[in-house]
Amino acid sequence: MAETRRRRYAAHWTVALVATLSFLAAAATAGADDAVVKTESGKLRGEVLDADSGLAVYRGIPFAAAPVGELRWKAPQPAPQWNGVRDATEFGAICPQSPALAMMTGESLPKSSEDCLYLNVWTTAGEDDDLRPVMVWIHGGGLSLGWSHQAQYDGAAFAGRGVVLVSINYRLGPLGYLAHPALSKESGGESGNYGFLDQIAALGWVNRNIARFGGDPNNVTIFGESAGGASVHALMASPQAKGLIHRAIAESPWVTDTNIRPLRGARGQLASAEDVGVAWATAMVGDGAKQTAKALRALDAGTIIARTAQGGALGSYEPHVTYGTAFMPESSEDRYTAGKQNDIPLIAGTNRNEGTMFMAFEPLTERAQFLETLKGVYGDQAEEVAKLYPSSNADELKVQHDRFLTDTWFLRGTRRMLLGMDRVSSPAFQYFFTRVNPENPAWGAHHAAELGYVFNTLEGENYEETDDRLAALMIDYWVQFARTGDPNGGGRPAWPEFDGKKQAYLEFGDEVKTGAALEREINDRLEAIRGQ
Repeated sequence: MAETRRRRYAAHWTVALVATLSFLAAAATAGADDAVVKTESGKLRGEVLDADSGLAVYRGIPFAAAPVGELRWKAPQPAPQWNGVRDATEFGAICPQSPALAMMTGESLPKSSEDCLYLNVWTTAGEDDDLRPVMVWIHGGGLSLGWSHQAQYDGAAFAGRGVVLVSINYRLGPLGYLAHPALSKESGGESGNYGFLDQIAALGWVNRNIARFGGDPNNVTIFGESAGGASVHALMASPQAKGLIHRAIAESPWVTDTNIRPLRGARGQLASAEDVGVAWATAMVGDGAKQTAKALRALDAGTIIARTAQGGALGSYEPHVTYGTAFMPESSEDRYTAGKQNDIPLIAGTNRNEGTMFMAFEPLTERAQFLETLKGVYGDQAEEVAKLYPSSNADELKVQHDRFLTDTWFLRGTRRMLLGMDRVSSPAFQYFFTRVNPENPAWGAHHAAELGYVFNTLEGENYEETDDRLAALMIDYWVQFARTGDPNGGGRPAWPEFDGKKQAYLEFGDEVKTGAALEREINDRLEAIRGQ
């Protein structure tokens, strides 16, 4: 089978080489303005990737002013204007971050800068075509890592299916999510959520400009994975996103017991966002009167990232959704429970083994370690939570640790979103991804394993025809949902709507089949414990 895969790769690259040579020949005689688009800020020249299909990409488009100097820890401001034609053939700088994700994926870490608020557009739309559905991709990485143009996020396959695909950067780590009393004082009484406000600014840019790339500003689907899924969770719950988004896909949304915090005032075991910010600032500049907005802005971005990445007394920081703000008036989870989210169609789902990737970096060998990790989050309820994940030896502990992380970091929050859809008129659809990654079978159907299928960017010699078929199926579901708000149609297996009673879902695995009530009992119990 591996030999078959290698032959397919050879054929693929032969076709790609022929297409590239054909494009170069066509480009030699094409007009210079073939990939020029006029936006609100000025003209852009992108790159034609395929002359026959009209596939073009516009890279590194600024959607907001550089958040540097006095604009650090401020809401994003409008992008500057320019004269002439701006080159849009190179990706922009990525937002400052540690090299951890790049090391994990094997990619080179691109150039980073606080001047990082750029987006990219892939399109095959011609001047006379009808406006097409738009999909806006929000990358993952714990709200601390990642960038819009990672290799597996290539938008060509979506564009080839009639979508205008947009991918965006947003501020990360403490630069993107710091809440602090000094910052709140100068900004009308609130701070934090800057990375989410960047996403709102990018969606505003899409609303005003995407028609010039062939996209329909009245049919915009946001989708993201992990922290990108958490961003979808937050945007869908935010009143500031109303009218900018029309459908949403949350892949493994990272919604935990600690990453949604009130701006002020502890909530149970949970410190406020401002208190977390003060603790971080104490490690960075000292305590008390030293923590001024001016002193914080005087910190070098590289120093912030390096010391935050080291953590501990140097300044660890977990980004979070800050509520009690204009962006998020109440807890986003409470807004779903009350049906206050934006009333738009939703796809949300998780992978079977979300926890294995994270267990690899902090393995547990004894049950006492597991219990200790629970006490910091659940306090007096830690023993009760631990009973939901019983184990009597190291092997069983591995299985239960994976289940615990899958449930508490991803599935519980996903179900909360889906159950909240019973309180609005739009439909919801749940998926469950179970295909074991052929390139890393020890991790199972791990966190982020579905991305290569969704984007049709699978790379590796161990993928089989089954994987190719599953990839084609998943992207077709995603595109159909973007077009209509319903993934069904086109002869694909029927995907039942989710409702709170049956809780139906579609499984993407060795087989594509329906199921119901995914881990309902244990997650209902988790919710009950959290409410005690």
